[in-house]
Amino acid sequence: MLNNFRSGHVELVKMVVPKQLAGGLWPLLAGLVLSTCSQYQSFDSVAYLHKDYADKVPKELRDQVEIPYSLDETTLAEIDGILSPAGSEKRRTDQIVDFIFGGLDLQYSLTPTKNASETFATREGNCLAFVNLFVGIARHQRLNPFYVEVEDYQRWNYQGGTVISRGHIVAGLNIDGELSTFDFLPYRPKGYRDFEPIDDLTAMAHYYNNLGAEALMRGDVGTARDKLRIAYSLAPDFEKGVNNLGVLYLRLGDAAAAIELFERGLELYPESVPLLSNQARALQELGRQEEADEVLARIEDVNRINPFFFVYRGEMALGQGDTETALVYMRKALRTDSEVPEVHLGLAKVFFAIGDTQRARHHVERALKLDATNEEARKFAVMLYGGDSSP
Repeated sequence: MLNNFRSGHVELVKMVVPKQLAGGLWPLLAGLVLSTCSQYQSFDSVAYLHKDYADKVPKELRDQVEIPYSLDETTLAEIDGILSPAGSEKRRTDQIVDFIFGGLDLQYSLTPTKNASETFATREGNCLAFVNLFVGIARHQRLNPFYVEVEDYQRWNYQGGTVISRGHIVAGLNIDGELSTFDFLPYRPKGYRDFEPIDDLTAMAHYYNNLGAEALMRGDVGTARDKLRIAYSLAPDFEKGVNNLGVLYLRLGDAAAAIELFERGLELYPESVPLLSNQARALQELGRQEEADEVLARIEDVNRINPFFFVYRGEMALGQGDTETALVYMRKALRTDSEVPEVHLGLAKVFFAIGDTQRARHHVERALKLDATNEEARKFAVMLYGGDSSP
């Protein structure tokens, strides 16, 4: 049975799990070990991770690697002056949530993805930044939090004929046999069904994949190359990391290398829409149109409920000048989820293309109301309103 609880910007979802599984969700990096004399001995998960990734990341990139939930000494000293490590697990957890959203007044900002110390210093961040901060503080407060991937909610961006993919991460914590998840996605009503606890190494891959995806979106190929190579080396079977590294190769003009990566990813995830879409694009780049058409046909056969799939198809149609088909896909996206800013931005683009400025303005206003930090929506608003991005 799933119950939702709202607290400020954060949503707590509690799910009862069997007790024999509850202890297995965090077998290695258990932030805390209880000794036979009932005294706590802190497990140094940061040091453990340093050893774990040392042999995985290429030597020339190791100096760039950081543990995203690690907090600097200044931040820890401030936390120690405010939060108490005493009390029940529930009390300490509630204290942390109140501190993050009450004391820090953490605000949502889609980009850039930040580590825990940066999130603490700036008082803003996206979902993964929030989880980095929550995990860092909770482990310092003798709790055992872990990263959890929400598998039925993924974010895709269509740019330059390719699909860039990012996952959605929440924080997890086992308290008395219950899995509680803590989320920070203010514009979206929560109805997640598929949760997958992941280890710290995979969480780091998500972090570097986010940084690489953001660099790709702003055209910074050099940064994207480093971040995506780190993500791939940390977790070679991570679908989104494989996809985005393939997109990078496409941007660099190496379609053959991109196809090799996409094919490897599709062996593990045969129905991945981003991988299939980008594979089709790479095949087109090599002039293998018949094979590309077969891949695109496979995509249409896959039943998708992710709004970003329909936005992607709408953007593709719009890029080909087919505004009628683009509008059909964007409206499907809207019916799937009306609380995603990218959906309204997609509709704004289509209405602008067909000359319906009034509806374009309505949807760009809606996109900005849902996420005022969305850079693409802000730029589109400037174009629609003649230099003023504040409708």
